Amino acid sequence: MTDPSLFLHTPLGQAGSGRVRYGAAWPFGAIGRISAEVLEVYRIAAAHDARDPRADLRERGLPVPDLAAMPDPLRRLYDAARQYLLTLDHPGAAEVRAGLPVDPGPLQAQEAGSNAVADRWLGPAVGVAGSDQPDLCAAILAAADGLRWVTYDAYPRDAIGDAFANGHAFASILGEDAPFAARDFDLGLFLIAPGTLYRDHCHAAPELYAPLTGPHGWRFGPGGPLTVKPAHAPIWNPPYQPHLTKVGPVPFLCLFVWTRDVNLPARVLPADDWPALEGISLE
Repeated sequence: MTDPSLFLHTPLGQAGSGRVRYGAAWPFGAIGRISAEVLEVYRIAAAHDARDPRADLRERGLPVPDLAAMPDPLRRLYDAARQYLLTLDHPGAAEVRAGLPVDPGPLQAQEAGSNAVADRWLGPAVGVAGSDQPDLCAAILAAADGLRWVTYDAYPRDAIGDAFANGHAFASILGEDAPFAARDFDLGLFLIAPGTLYRDHCHAAPELYAPLTGPHGWRFGPGGPLTVKPAHAPIWNPPYQPHLTKVGPVPFLCLFVWTRDVNLPARVLPADDWPALEGISLE
């Protein structure tokens, strides 16, 4: 995986190189590793491919970013996610904490790529969540392009519904196929478009949802009542517990953790009230 900070030194004069340098600087500004004054120099120079922002920085008496001092954005995201999860109180807290090492080890190579759901909804979700968790959300934005966002397609489409099938994405941070390796454990980000119903389902894996946005609706069995919960109210699902999520007016963004049995599939649990739930609004 290419270190994004290396793009700060994209050669001068190449077409579009000014924008590349600014794009490389921006995530480090978001997590406070580059000051607003330094970032502004990169922004101004972005329109001029031959203009060297390092020379402008020296002329203004500002520091030139030290690449060696830059933390990898993915490690910054892991650290911020871990710190947030350790603050949460829920029945599975001990299981979750046991799977989150202080040092997650070296980065694994993985192929990152664009995802239409993440491209459309991650920014608005982080914009809402950032007022409560600015450090974590800055880390999410800084690392987003280095994650492999996936729209899960193992559910039968006629069972899970088109809205969810087309309106969600997740990206693992720590796991078997993630930037940081872990066996039979998965920590990541989960994103769902506004208004979407994630129909009743269950799976073997014990699961934590740690929502960063809200309010969203939840229930824990087909036909049961829908309970509206705010952001930062953790949801712990023991193995095979049925659960459903009705997304509110803002995108659903959460940290998720599966503590074991991560390779066993989930299954949809039929219910006859999905049309009514899909038609309601939580506004």
